[in-house]
Amino acid sequence: MKYALLLAPSANRVYTRSAAGLASSELKAFGTTVDETVVLGGLSYLVFEAEPESLARLANLSSAYAFFELHGDMLKPVVAAPLDVFDDDLLTIQKYAGKTNEHFTKLLLNVTALASSWDLLGRKFVVLDPVAGRGTTLNQALMYGWDAIGIEIDGKHVEAYAAFMKTYLQRKRIKHTADTTPVRRDGRRLGRRFDATILGREPRAAIAGSQQVTLFDADTRESRKLMKAHCVDLIVADLPYNVVHKIGSPKQLLAEALPGWVELLRPGGALGVSWNTHIAAREQAVALIEEAGLKVPEGFDGFEHWVDQGITRDIVVARK
Repeated sequence: MKYALLLAPSANRVYTRSAAGLASSELKAFGTTVDETVVLGGLSYLVFEAEPESLARLANLSSAYAFFELHGDMLKPVVAAPLDVFDDDLLTIQKYAGKTNEHFTKLLLNVTALASSWDLLGRKFVVLDPVAGRGTTLNQALMYGWDAIGIEIDGKHVEAYAAFMKTYLQRKRIKHTADTTPVRRDGRRLGRRFDATILGREPRAAIAGSQQVTLFDADTRESRKLMKAHCVDLIVADLPYNVVHKIGSPKQLLAEALPGWVELLRPGGALGVSWNTHIAAREQAVALIEEAGLKVPEGFDGFEHWVDQGITRDIVVARK
């Protein structure tokens, strides 16, 4: 069957200019190739061929707005329901300087999950964002019905996320528990952790029961001290784009933190990293990841795109 994909508009005009190319690369990661781009009624559509049963997975494309069956120059709307278990305001309410575009966050999470040994629809993934900021990736994981864990060294970001999540769950009248507690190991205080357990969600497919989100106020280089080995399925890290971060440059951060991250990853799990290529070339990032014992699979490329004058962003995914 031939389908036409209408891309969702983005509030970020720069990202919108890259959206078609990124969507083509994401479709490739899903196992589908774009045949052509057509203009119908003044709108551009990406045209691809797929089996009808694959639409349940493709409905989760990061920039998907609507799907149509393509018959000549006629479009027939197709119902394609994504995984989403929350309202989209979980992702859009928070506004702050430096927030990563929600479409890109979803793209990074998608391709990381697709690089793992498990099907996107058949598992309740446990997702770790080791540089979580104010939790955009955590919220996208929750949106899919998955569990989420974050590590963030800036205590103000952790406090902001805890306040947002408590308010959101209360306003939506979703049953939950939430608390912030200290984290200690061997008599030493490593930081704090915010935990929220979301109760009473409707079971869906392989996903049933409660959801858990945890955000550690701690140094990601000590991630192994915070959690048990082999406790997460996916690690999704949108590294800081500036040259110097609180714990060094992104390249230095990756080199120092990767060994601990890899220990946390289950066999069959996957790591997805995005970063500013002006700081480190793709070959350098791949070398660091492979030195840590992960394998970079084929078919997960074409994600490099311009963000602003000092930032060109790319993605590398790897499997354990």
